[in-house]
Amino acid sequence: MTVPRETSAKLTALKALILDEATRQNLISAATIPLFETRHIADSRQLLRWLPEGPLMDIGSGAGLPGLVLACLRDDPVHLVEPRARRVAFLEQARAALGLDHVVIHRCKVERVTLPALAGITARAVAALPTLFAIAAHLSDEKTRWVLPKGRSAHAELEEARRTWQGSFKLVPSETDAEASIIVAHGVRRRS
Repeated sequence: MTVPRETSAKLTALKALILDEATRQNLISAATIPLFETRHIADSRQLLRWLPEGPLMDIGSGAGLPGLVLACLRDDPVHLVEPRARRVAFLEQARAALGLDHVVIHRCKVERVTLPALAGITARAVAALPTLFAIAAHLSDEKTRWVLPKGRSAHAELEEARRTWQGSFKLVPSETDAEASIIVAHGVRRRS
């Protein structure tokens, strides 16, 4: 995916901010630093093709992955949910440094966020799929697209979620990791 020069500059600046902050708090695994472009930027960027236009939420934003990457690539509102104070401080610093005025940061657990149904929801390494649906379903409706990067556990998590949740689910191969998948879902609701 080719991006405009201004967007590329923002992504480069975001990388520098994350790497600098990672010297003070555990934002990313040290083992992923040499693979930063693929493991963090491209891995986050690939989600864009599955997300509809409209307000987006990234749950457990931490280092801003994938939320801040997606905010660099789109102008729709992006809500970042992060309960940890030091990580929220970092997200606020990054939002200001990158001029991402369309980013809204919520310092709380997702269960406490009150918003109209969102167009898209992402979460990376937050919780198993059934738990994630349970804590965030109040922010979705039948049109909300859930785009959830998962590792090797994607298939097992999806099977477990189908016991208590229904909707349209598909597994999409990750473009950055041959062993990982992305769960794309909509119409997610509890089984009756």
